[in-house]
Amino acid sequence: MSFVSVYAEREPSRSELDRSSGPILVEFGASWCPYCQAIQPVLERELAAHPQVQHLKIADGKGHRLGRSLAVKLWPSLVFLMDGRVVERLARPSSSEIHEAFQQFLEAVAQARSQFPD
Repeated sequence: MSFVSVYAEREPSRSELDRSSGPILVEFGASWCPYCQAIQPVLERELAAHPQVQHLKIADGKGHRLGRSLAVKLWPSLVFLMDGRVVERLARPSSSEIHEAFQQFLEAVAQARSQFPD
């Protein structure tokens, strides 16, 4: 799946994420957040290089339960999930931290798939 440039109108529930399958990057932030805007080109490059990772872009803020359930405190926050389980999380990451997290995440995905092939 490719990079998503617009924040979702509806956020999934935590139980929906817990039941999800495959590698997912959940990005929490706000359209007006300068830190969130700054990482967009980095995320776009990483997701283009790794199309097997589903990208969910979630507008976070007061009254949004999903972010609270995943301990989001700063924007942007990136939560990497594999089959509904949190593998990695980053808060207000640098470009190099995002790249490194993708590499570690993809290694974990490959390892999980080799242990439990379809």
